[in-house]
Amino acid sequence: MHDAYEPVPILEKLPLQIDCLAAWEDCLLVGTKPGHLLLYRIKKDAGTNRFEVTLEKSHKNFSKKIQQLYVVAQYKILVSLLENNIYVHDLLTFQQITLLSKAKGATLFACDLQKTDSGEERLRMCVAVKKKLQLYYWKDREFHELQGDFGAPDIPKSMAWCGNSICVGFKRDYYLIRMNLTKVDGRGSIKELFPTGKQLEPLVAPLADGKVAVGQDDLTVVLNEEGVCTQKCALNWTDIPIAMDHQSPYIIAVLPRYVEIRTFEPRLLVQSVELQRPRFITSAGQNIVYVASNHFVWRLVPVSIASQIRQLLQDKQFELALQLAKMKDDSDGDKKQQIHHIQNLYAFNLFCQKRFDDSMQVFAKLGTDPTHVIGLYPDLLPADYRKQLHYPNPLPTLSGAELEKAHLALIDYLTQKRSHLVKQLNDSDPSTTSPLMEGTPTIKSRKKLLQIIDTTLLKCYLHTNVALVSPLLRLENNHCHIDESECVLKKAHKYSELIILYEKKGLHRKALQVLLDQSTKANSPLKGHERTVEYLQRLGVENLGIIFEFSPWVLKICPEDGLKIFTEDLIEVETLPRDKVLNFLRQGFTELALPYLEHIIHVWEEKGPEFHNVLIQLYLERVQVLMKDYLNSLPEGVPAVAAGKEKGQLGEFRKKLLSFLDVSTSYEPSRLISDFPFDGLLEERALLLGRMGKHEQALIIYVHVLKDIHMAEEYCHRHYNSSLEGNKDVYLSLLRMYLSPPDVHCLGPIKMELSGPQANLQAALQVLELHHSKLNTTKAINLLPANTQIREIRVFLESVLEEKAQRKRCNQVLKSLLQAEFLRVQEERIFHQQVKCVITEEKTCRVCKKKIGNSVLRRTDDLSTVPRLCHLGSRDPHVEYKATDNKTEAPKNNLTVAFFC
Repeated sequence: MHDAYEPVPILEKLPLQIDCLAAWEDCLLVGTKPGHLLLYRIKKDAGTNRFEVTLEKSHKNFSKKIQQLYVVAQYKILVSLLENNIYVHDLLTFQQITLLSKAKGATLFACDLQKTDSGEERLRMCVAVKKKLQLYYWKDREFHELQGDFGAPDIPKSMAWCGNSICVGFKRDYYLIRMNLTKVDGRGSIKELFPTGKQLEPLVAPLADGKVAVGQDDLTVVLNEEGVCTQKCALNWTDIPIAMDHQSPYIIAVLPRYVEIRTFEPRLLVQSVELQRPRFITSAGQNIVYVASNHFVWRLVPVSIASQIRQLLQDKQFELALQLAKMKDDSDGDKKQQIHHIQNLYAFNLFCQKRFDDSMQVFAKLGTDPTHVIGLYPDLLPADYRKQLHYPNPLPTLSGAELEKAHLALIDYLTQKRSHLVKQLNDSDPSTTSPLMEGTPTIKSRKKLLQIIDTTLLKCYLHTNVALVSPLLRLENNHCHIDESECVLKKAHKYSELIILYEKKGLHRKALQVLLDQSTKANSPLKGHERTVEYLQRLGVENLGIIFEFSPWVLKICPEDGLKIFTEDLIEVETLPRDKVLNFLRQGFTELALPYLEHIIHVWEEKGPEFHNVLIQLYLERVQVLMKDYLNSLPEGVPAVAAGKEKGQLGEFRKKLLSFLDVSTSYEPSRLISDFPFDGLLEERALLLGRMGKHEQALIIYVHVLKDIHMAEEYCHRHYNSSLEGNKDVYLSLLRMYLSPPDVHCLGPIKMELSGPQANLQAALQVLELHHSKLNTTKAINLLPANTQIREIRVFLESVLEEKAQRKRCNQVLKSLLQAEFLRVQEERIFHQQVKCVITEEKTCRVCKKKIGNSVLRRTDDLSTVPRLCHLGSRDPHVEYKATDNKTEAPKNNLTVAFFC
C-alpha cells in the first residue's frame, strides 16, 4: 500500500444536514435536507494542501427537498431532482430554465455527455418515473424526448449510462437496457444481469472509459455496453460500498467507516482513508474529489505522481507505477526515459517472479539488448562478458522444470529478435538497443548480436528440444559462433549436428575428420562410411583436393560405395573434372578406373577421345591377361571359340571391347592400333582398320586369316556408303579379296595357315549376285579371271541390266505424275487470271459505301464466289493492286482493274 490521496477538510460541522453534492472547476454545490442550496468557491493555497473556502451563494428557498444534483459545466446548467420533479437551472444565477412536466413523480435520473462523430458533446438524460424510463436530449436550452418511454420490471434504485446502454439496479437484480435507435419504434432490449446481493441498495457507478462499475455486496465488477464483464476478477472491498467514483487509475469507494482506494489492473488495495461516517462522493474532473458525511466535507488531494512512483518502485508495484508515469505531463523531459526504466524494472521483476513469458514479451516491446536478457540465464553467455552486466537485484536460481520453462520463453523471444535482425542485417545504421540498467554496455553490431542469439538458441535447444538443433544449424544465414558451438556440441556428444555446423561454416576437413574418427566407434550414429560418402558427394569441384584426401579410406574398405563419390547423379559430382578423377583412380585404385570410365561414357555420355582411348586400353589390358590364361588352358588341337563367345570374364570383357570399338565414334584408332597384337585379337584389329578407312587390310583379316565370309560381308554392309569416296568401293575390295588374294608377305606379321591366301571364285560370284547394285560394273568385270564361264558373267550382267531397267521405269512413272500435277496447277492459274472487275465513277465500296474513283484498291477473297473490294481511301506504297485509267481501249472515265491470285 502507498498514499495516493491526502484528505483535507473543506467544511466542518455544517449545521445543515447534507443530502447531495455536485462540483465543477473550483466550485462545490451542497444540497441540504431543509432544501437550502449552498455554493462554495474553493481555492488552493500555493505550495500547500490548504484551501480557502468561500460561501459564494446560499439559496435558502431552492426547494423543500433536494434529492439529486448534476452539473453540466459545458452548458452552464444545473440538473436537479427536486420534490420528485426534474428542474434545469442556470449554473451562475440559479434561475430556473425549464421543468420537465412529463417527468413528474421522478425518483432518479442519470446524465451522460456523449461525443458525436463531429466532435461535439451531446447531453443525454434518463429519468426513472415509477416503473418507466424516459430518455431526453438537451438542445436549444431545453430537454427533448429521445425516444418513447421504456417499461422497467421494477422501480429503479440506481442507474448509469454505459455507451448506448443503461445499467439499472433494482431492488433485487441488475438489468442492462440497450437503446437501439436504429429500429423504427426506437425501442431497445433488456438483459437481466445478476442479483444485487444482500445489500439494501444497488450501486451502479459510471467509469471514465464508457463502462460501469456494478456492486454486489462487497464485490464490484466492470461491465461494457453489452453487459459483458471486462475484468477477469471482481474487486473485493473490505465492506459494502455506499458510493464510488473513478479517478484513473484508481477507483474510490465510500465505505461506512472510511474511504477505500483500489486499482482494477493490477488488483491492488492502494489506501484506506479513515473519515467520520462518509456518505457521498463527487468529482469536478480529474484529481478533484470531494467526500462528504452528514455535516463534513473533505477533499481528497492526490499525492504527487513522482512521490507515488518512488513509493511504488520501492514496493515493486511496477504496473501501477507505469500507469502513473504515463499520466505525467508531456512537457516532462524525463517522462519517456522514466517510463522505459520502469518497464525494464517491471520486466526484470516478472522474471524474478518466474513469469518468464510475460517478462520476455515486455523485453521484446522495449527493445532491450538481447545480451542483457540472455544474461538473466545461467551458462548462456561467456563468463568474461557476463561479468560486465549488472541487474537491479540478485538473479533467481533456476533449475529443473523451472529452467526448462525459462528456456522455452527465451527461445520464443530470441526467435522473434532474430527474425527482426535478419531483415535489417544489410542496413548501414547501427542496431538501436537499450540497456536493462543504465551504464551497462550494449552491442551495436547486428552481426555480433545475431552470433550471440544463434549460439544461445543452440544451447537452449540442447536443453529443451534437441530435434531443433539441426534445423537451426542448416539455416543459410546461421551465425552460430564456431568455437562456442563446437564446445557445447562435443560436450553433449551431438556429432551429427557438429558435422552440420562444420559443413555450413566451410570447415570440411574438420567435419570429415570427425566422420573418420566416429566411423569405427560401435555406438556412434556416424558409424560406417555412408555419411562420409554423402558428405564428399556434396563438396563440389572447389573442394576437389579435400575429396582426394578423404576418399581413399572409403575406397579401400568398400570400393563399390567409394566409387559413388565420383559417379552419383548429383550436379556437384557430375561437374568434377573427369580427367583429374581418372588420374586419381588410376594411381591408387586401378580396378575402379574401368567402372568409372564406363559410367561417364555410357551414363553421362562423355565424348572426350582421351576417355574413350583409355577405356579401350583398359579393356585391352584385361582381355590380354585373360586371353593368355585361356589359350594356355585349351587342350592341344582344340581351336579357340569365336571372339566374345568365351566363357567367364574373358568373354564378358572381349564382348564389351568389340561392342565399344564398333559403337564409339570418339576414340582415335591410329593411336590405339599399335597396342593391339598381331598374333591375336584380330577381330578387334579389323574394327580399328575399318575405322581408319583401311578396308582392304580389314577384309584380308576376315577373308584370308579368319576365313569368315559372313563377317566380311557384314563388315562391307556396315561401311558401304555410295556418297563417300573411301567407302563406295568396299564391296569391290571384297570381290578383289576373293578373286585376287594378296601375297603372304603383304600380311606382315599376322599369322595364318602355311598354304597362304587362296582365291574363292564361288564367294566372288555370290557377291556379284547379291550386291551387284553396289558394284561398279566395269571394274567388277575387269576383276573376273579370263577362265570365268560366260554363264556366270551373263547372270551378273542380266541382274545389272534388270535393275537399270526397273529404275528407268520408276523414273518415267514419276515424270508422268509430275507433268500431270504441273498441268493441273497451270489450269488453276489461268482460271484465276481471268477474273476482272470494272470500276466506274458511280461504283461504291461495299464496306465503307464511299465512291471508289481513283482510290487505291486491294482485293480480298472470302468464301463467296464474288471477289470483295476493299476501299483503302489513300495511296499506300505497300498496296498490291491499283486502279489505272490507261488500259487498252478503255474509256477514260471507266477504270478497269484486273486481280491476280
